[in-house]
Amino acid sequence: MPTKWVRIWNERLPEVPLTLVPVPAAEAFGALRDGGGSGADAGFVRLPVDGADLSAIPLYTEATVVLVPKDHAVAAVDEVSLADLADDIVLRPLDDTLAWETPPGRPAKERPATTADAVELVAAGVGLLIVPQSLARLHHRRDLTYRPVPDAPESRVALSWPQDATTDLVEHLIGIVRGRTVNSTRGRPLPERSAPGAKAAKAKDKASEVRRKPAPGRGSGGKSGKSGGTGGAKRGKPRRRP
Repeated sequence: MPTKWVRIWNERLPEVPLTLVPVPAAEAFGALRDGGGSGADAGFVRLPVDGADLSAIPLYTEATVVLVPKDHAVAAVDEVSLADLADDIVLRPLDDTLAWETPPGRPAKERPATTADAVELVAAGVGLLIVPQSLARLHHRRDLTYRPVPDAPESRVALSWPQDATTDLVEHLIGIVRGRTVNSTRGRPLPERSAPGAKAAKAKDKASEVRRKPAPGRGSGGKSGKSGGTGGAKRGKPRRRP
């Protein structure tokens, strides 16, 4: 989804670059608060939002999956339930983005520091990992696969930005993620830009006007008058003096 929105942004505002910067989930809200420095103007975050100083628009709910080695029994089915994982070690990294009332499976002796560390342990056969589907795709490996877990907690994704930094450009980004068209009357207008070739067209029209204007001293295509020039008039013979 973010890449789709960036493509639309680039089509509408090609003179304003928009860059996606991946950050760990635990650092996302800090990056928004540091927008004036090395942070971000807006971000795609997971709800709930951390603090009343940040605005947020819920966008979609993401499916939850379990990440397993390709030779694991789970890989042979289309989806699994939490009860199916009761006998497996399920890793819970310290940056887990899911809100668990009761974590599934058997806990590991230690919690991995990050999701990336947990993925490495799954590849080593230490346990399984339950994450939002986008994180499973982000940490894709050829030796791992994932399957949906319909009864696991879901993750809600939102567009968030600092309330006191709702600029025109942020408004345009909000309009794009909400599906507004470029001609929508909602939101603030796009910066005015000259249409491609507008200057060339005006110059061409001006040149045509010059070509249509008659040259000084000439008529508009008819014969010259007496008070006009001499173009086209025959001179008579000079009179002889007596």
